[in-house]
Amino acid sequence: MVRFGLLGCGRIAKRHSELLGGGIVEGARLVAACDSDRARADAIATKFKVSAYADLNEMLARDDIDAVAVLTPSGMHPQHAIACARAGKHVVVEKPMALRLQDADDMIRACDEAGVKLFVVKQNRFNVPIVKAREALEAGRFGKLVLGTVRVRWCRDQAYYDQDAWRGTWAQDGGVLTNQASHHIDMLEWFFGDVVSVHARSITALVKIETEDTAVATLKFRNGALGIIEATTAARPADLEGSLSILGEKGMVEVGGFAMNHIRHWRFVDELPSDKEVIEKFSVNPPNVYGFGHQAYYQHVVECLADRGAALVDGLQGRKSLELISALYESIETGQEVPLRFVPRHSRLGIIS
Repeated sequence: MVRFGLLGCGRIAKRHSELLGGGIVEGARLVAACDSDRARADAIATKFKVSAYADLNEMLARDDIDAVAVLTPSGMHPQHAIACARAGKHVVVEKPMALRLQDADDMIRACDEAGVKLFVVKQNRFNVPIVKAREALEAGRFGKLVLGTVRVRWCRDQAYYDQDAWRGTWAQDGGVLTNQASHHIDMLEWFFGDVVSVHARSITALVKIETEDTAVATLKFRNGALGIIEATTAARPADLEGSLSILGEKGMVEVGGFAMNHIRHWRFVDELPSDKEVIEKFSVNPPNVYGFGHQAYYQHVVECLADRGAALVDGLQGRKSLELISALYESIETGQEVPLRFVPRHSRLGIIS
């Protein structure tokens, strides 16, 4: 049994606590919740009959916590993850793992030195349509990859950003590319491979925040394919879609819905009898943008901690995704195409304005 503590009891903690506290993840259970706002910790602790803490060190002093899910603002992930590692706890950190590459490096180093595992939450990789598309990719059914597109068209109005002072800031959150679209950007890289260069533009269209609420970008992959990112939280009046399109010389797949859970197109030159079953049985649009992947993700974490396999998204994978996002911001600031790998010089992500 893996015993979890939750650190950070805001919006996303509802999903994590329901899975861990509700006994939905086999081999895992929730034992404590911590938030600097004690009332938030109390709310979750009371609901699931676990202990509440306002002080992280007090929670980390417990011997009966094996892993901590770090759900605090992204800019605080490094200090919190490193504290958990040094206390001997495995770390499950929400995306993005950090806002600066040097912080990501520090987190990876701290976990290595403490002998604990670092997991970065990329639950959409476990969405069943994505799993099937990945199987098709690994079987070579797309042939030569040509074009990948992700679209994030979600609604986050001023009230959303006003919930907490850190939302929409460079120092603690980042914009739509860092927060809402980071899953989709990760997905492009996971399917198409290493990125050679990026070019991006952004605007802050409909809300008063430091960062962008709308961005577009083009990517060039090492395999010769091109990629397009379209991301906005300025869709009104409601969430429209979060989608991934994969186009190759022998087939095309588009997984849409709110959170890449709904198969809109599944076509291959060389059809298989199982293709019809994929469309009928592996496609369900979730009720919200969080989708259904968290449960499978936590099951994966439990399996890894039982030494039954390597983490699908470890610290190095999380850093790779962060480097791509940082390159997008570098391009936005400079107006130039940015090659990867690179050292950020103009990106404001993770910097106090």
